[in-house]
Amino acid sequence: MRPILRGTHRASKSPFRLTRCNPRGMLLIGHSPEMNESGHTTSGSWCRTWLLDRVAELRQREEQVFLVLALVIGALTGLAVVAFILLTERMGMRLYPVGGAPWRRLLFPVAGSLGIGYLLHRYFPDARGSGVPQTKAALFAREGRITLRTVLGKFLCTSATLASGIPLGREGPSVQVGGGIASVLGRLLGLSAEQVKKLIPVGAAAAIAAAFNTPLAAVLFSLEEIMGDLHAPVMGAVVLASATSWVVLRVSLGNNPLFKVPQYQLVHPLEFGVYAVLGVVGGVVSVAFTKLLLSMRARFLRFPQNTVWFQPVAGGLLVGLMGWFVPQVLGVGYGFVGEALNGRMAFQLMLLLVVLKLLAVTTSYASGNAGGIFGPALFIGAMLGGTVGTVAHHLLPAYTATPGAYALVGMGAVFAGIVRAPMTSVLMIFEMTQDYAVIVPLMIANLVSLFVASRLQHAPIYEALAVQDGIHLPSAETRQRHGRRQVMRVMRTAGELLPAELTVREALELVHSSKFRTLLVTDRRGVIGVISVSWLERELTESADKKLGELVDALVFPHVHPDQGLDLALERMGANQIEILPVVNRADVHKLEGVVTLRDVLDAYGVTRA
Repeated sequence: MRPILRGTHRASKSPFRLTRCNPRGMLLIGHSPEMNESGHTTSGSWCRTWLLDRVAELRQREEQVFLVLALVIGALTGLAVVAFILLTERMGMRLYPVGGAPWRRLLFPVAGSLGIGYLLHRYFPDARGSGVPQTKAALFAREGRITLRTVLGKFLCTSATLASGIPLGREGPSVQVGGGIASVLGRLLGLSAEQVKKLIPVGAAAAIAAAFNTPLAAVLFSLEEIMGDLHAPVMGAVVLASATSWVVLRVSLGNNPLFKVPQYQLVHPLEFGVYAVLGVVGGVVSVAFTKLLLSMRARFLRFPQNTVWFQPVAGGLLVGLMGWFVPQVLGVGYGFVGEALNGRMAFQLMLLLVVLKLLAVTTSYASGNAGGIFGPALFIGAMLGGTVGTVAHHLLPAYTATPGAYALVGMGAVFAGIVRAPMTSVLMIFEMTQDYAVIVPLMIANLVSLFVASRLQHAPIYEALAVQDGIHLPSAETRQRHGRRQVMRVMRTAGELLPAELTVREALELVHSSKFRTLLVTDRRGVIGVISVSWLERELTESADKKLGELVDALVFPHVHPDQGLDLALERMGANQIEILPVVNRADVHKLEGVVTLRDVLDAYGVTRA
């Protein structure tokens, strides 16, 4: 069997690391109590024994310690979200009031995006974007590691971005802040990597509970979206952290729901058909949002690296220009969502805001501003639902409810279509309204929207965003692959590599002496492509002087990850007609960890040479 490129260190089952210290009353692991000449133990040995006993007790009470940590994480995350709310809402009201001078609505988004763009590029590169893909990457690809610098940068940059009027959300960044608080605290206490990873969904649930004032939906989101497992063993800690964070929010800001809405009533069974239509429209808008965001972000990622720091200005400038004429575009806009839910917004304005907000949010996010898409999804959904509801009520006034009811259901439909968390969406809207009668219309619209969105856009938005950043998160099937044939068991050290600066002609001259007919192309980032000798020979006549880096796609090339199965490696070799696959890191698709060859795969399955 080939050597495995893995560390041999195994983390202790206990979450606590024991350190070796001097004999002055400090802990020495693995040493028996020292005796003096008279046969009595020294004071230092007594202290060591006492500390060993206390640590042994903590080991036995690991579950209780974990629950205490959940309480602390919930409280700290709740306080962080409360600070988020106060900073973004109160500063925004002062900087660009609706009735203020138009130049303020242009100046602050542009200045804010410029300043924050520099800070993100210079000091906090990991604080860019939503926060949910980064949190999942920390859980599944980075051993649960989110640094304190990233936590502080995410909080400061997102607060300043949203306060300046950029129409992104605070909920996604709150998830990364909550997960980061859990990660920092766990590592500070010396927990193993596996224990730290278990704390990530605990912090995420606490963040959503405080951000939306929905503790039950927070638990479901953490298990459904972050963990991808509704039966995760950390459910008790997730529930405890969510409840704690929610209590902190209530104590700090009062017992007020995120939105005040009138009591929902089903006027006629015909409305169920209208809600299904709303689900279809919501699914289409969700797909438009996702595709536009991904395509725009892909274009920004292709720009030179030295332009990254001022790319966010593109979003700030567009938002400022829109805000000059339509102030409702600026900020998260939950106040305007409340007006739509209560039927106090005009049809033309709601329809206009669907279009303007969609363009403003996608451009702001794609250009690199810090902020999430939770809030914008709810805003666009409310305006879309209100628009559909107004049309339906105009055509069938005796059979339909007021537009506010459709705005409420529209929030859930668009959220489910964009985020792909339908059960979280239903429970979240239910908790916001505390009205059981809205459940059935929500379920109809959400499931229809989810069906339409998944058919027209296969990859969920968070997964697609992670792939654009070179992060490949494991699927549920991969996470459940225990003891089966995995790539890590047969991969070997990479051998011959071709620099991206070589031309096709130069590469052919080199590979003719190689024993392999497939080789990897690399640049300063790492591996960026796979080429075969036959492919080079075909390109020789037309592109002999072209560099290899120009002929391969650095974002999409055949590869596997160490935890994936050999069956997948064999399938990808056959589909691409190659005999070698690069084995890359999940957190960085360009980081080469080894290679797996066709011969290695066949040997693992017991297929011998003829």
